[in-house]
Amino acid sequence: MALEGLQLRSLVKQSGELELSLAKVPVPDPAPDEIVVRIEAAPINPSDLALLIGPADASTLTASGSKDSPVVTGKVSEAAVRAVAARVGESMPVGNEGAGVVVAAGSSPEAQKLMGKTVAILGGAMFAQYRTVKAQTALPLPADATAAEGASCFVNPLTALAMVHVMRAEGHTALIHTAAASNLGQMVNKICLKDGVELINIVRSDEQTQILRDIGAKHIVDSSKPDFMDSLVAAINATGATLAFDAIGGGKLAGQILTAMEISLSSKLGAYNRYGSPTHKQVYIYGRLSLEPTILTASYGMAWGVGGFLILPYLQKIGFAEAQKLRERIVAELKTTFASRYTKTISIREALDIATIQAYNRKTTGEKYLINPTL
Repeated sequence: MALEGLQLRSLVKQSGELELSLAKVPVPDPAPDEIVVRIEAAPINPSDLALLIGPADASTLTASGSKDSPVVTGKVSEAAVRAVAARVGESMPVGNEGAGVVVAAGSSPEAQKLMGKTVAILGGAMFAQYRTVKAQTALPLPADATAAEGASCFVNPLTALAMVHVMRAEGHTALIHTAAASNLGQMVNKICLKDGVELINIVRSDEQTQILRDIGAKHIVDSSKPDFMDSLVAAINATGATLAFDAIGGGKLAGQILTAMEISLSSKLGAYNRYGSPTHKQVYIYGRLSLEPTILTASYGMAWGVGGFLILPYLQKIGFAEAQKLRERIVAELKTTFASRYTKTISIREALDIATIQAYNRKTTGEKYLINPTL
C-alpha cells in the first residue's frame, strides 16, 4: 500500500511565531496489530485549540501559501514562548479524536476483523486524512452510525462518564459542573438524569439556562446574576454536592464553589468550629476556558482540595477493564445520551481559513466544529 495524506501541523518558533500548515505524510503499511483509518470526521475540542492556536494571539493571524497548501502565522509573546518551551521548534500534529473507515489492516485476527468497518479512534494527530493506530484501541461503531456520529466518542463522553465515576469512587453523592450548557455539559445532564445523580449546573446566561431546561435539568444557577452565591448555596443545600468539575479554570469561580459548599456544610454543624466543616470539598479543574490565574481565598475551612483532571491519565488509573465498560456504554447510547451536534463541517484546508479559525476559536458554548478531511 502506497498512501500519502495531508496532516494539519502546529509549530511554535523560537522567533515568537506560530505557524499552521498542512504537511504531506506517507502512510506506512500497518504492523500486524495495527489498522489504517481514513479519517472522515474529527471534532475541534477546546483541548485541540490549546495545541493548535495555544500560545498565539489569534487576532494577529495572517495567511500565506496557496489554496492547496495554506499557511497561517501568528504572533507569540516572549513569555508565551517560554511557557511552551518544550514544543518550540517541533512541528506537532493536532486532533485528539476522530472516526472513519478502516482501509488497511495488519495480519492479526483482531486487526483483520475491523477491515472496512467504521471506527472511532483516540490518540492525537486526527486532523489528517489517514491515521494508523493499534487495532485494540479502535471502537467499532454500530452499523447504522456514521463517522460524524462517532467522531466525538471519546473526549466528551468519557469525561462526562468519568465525573460520575469519580464522584462514586471518592464517596461524594452529588456533582457541580461549570460551563454546563456545553456539548459535554449536556451529556453530563443526561447521564445524571438517567442514573439518578443530583447535578448542579453553573451557566453564564439566560440562553444557556434554557438549553438545560429543555433537556430536563433540575438545578441551574447563573454566575452572571447578582444572587449567584445565594442560589448556589441553596442548590448545594438541596443536593449535598461536595464535588465540582470546573471547565473555566481561571478567575474566582472555583473558590466561589468551595465557599458555597463550606457555607452549606457549616450551617449544619450546630456549633462553631474554627477549622470549618470536616467534610472534604473538592474541585477538579479539567479545562481552561479562562486563562486568568485561579483565585483561591481562605473561606472554606481546612478540608478542601483543588486539582487538575485529565481523562487519559484517569482511564489509565482505573485500568482497561473498567475503561472498557465506559466505552461500551458510549456505543450503546451513541445516538441519545452521547449525541453531539456540530455548528459546521469543514475541510482540512478550511480549518486554516482565518475567518473560520476565528469562529471555532471563540469557544462559544454549544458551538462545535467538525473537520472532514475527505472534503
